[in-house]
Amino acid sequence: MTILEINNLKKIYTTRFGSSKVQALSNVSFSVEKGEYVAIMGESGSGKTTLLNIIASLDKPTSGEVLLNGQNIVSISEKEISSFRRDNLGFVFQDFNLLDTFSIQDNIYLPLVLCGKSYDEMNARLKPIAAKLDISDILSKYPYEVSGGQKQRTAVARALITTPQLILADEPTGALDSKSADSLLSLFENINNEGQTVLMVTHSIKAASHAKRVLFLRDGEVFHQLYKANMTKQEMFAKISDTLTVLAAGANNKQENKIK
Repeated sequence: MTILEINNLKKIYTTRFGSSKVQALSNVSFSVEKGEYVAIMGESGSGKTTLLNIIASLDKPTSGEVLLNGQNIVSISEKEISSFRRDNLGFVFQDFNLLDTFSIQDNIYLPLVLCGKSYDEMNARLKPIAAKLDISDILSKYPYEVSGGQKQRTAVARALITTPQLILADEPTGALDSKSADSLLSLFENINNEGQTVLMVTHSIKAASHAKRVLFLRDGEVFHQLYKANMTKQEMFAKISDTLTVLAAGANNKQENKIK
């Protein structure tokens, strides 16, 4: 079943005084099936962040559709968008986005508090998630008292506790050491294997090699995609690396042609 459908998405930014325009997305179309784990990659300036922001309903496209379970989120009013985002999307950011004045537990509870859930319901939801993510023993601590890996696990718990339709991860391993990054990637694999749909933007070939499919953006369009299928992580890593080399070569050739 298709959970996310992107149709002919275009985004053009106009400078403050309208003197010039920048086309961040040209004509992006793809879909994500329920239970998929998809990574999005591309050179800097390829449109990855813009695409993620539009899917996250943090930005509006110039044209095109973003359908989540058949509902076009582009047409949702500003008044309703916050509650829609909170009810349907889970977010994991590179910089964790935790509140230092809140305990780990209260950071995780926050989206449920905003939904008006009771303490008993919040506690019932948290216990199995905290156990799964191995953070039960740090719930009373504060973000500045725990490691980067534990902060990111807290962010994942906060994303999961609302039982979202889709988890959006923006460079989730970017601020982690290699051991914590490996742990987080294993965690994403586990929650995906349990049925959670994950869409991740990353520069990391290692992170992308854990996904079941990788989309490559170039010049604001989907240039290529890879399906993991029966490949090992090592084989997927090599395929991704080769594709990024082709992307970089294409970008360099374009630059050389401009100079000429």
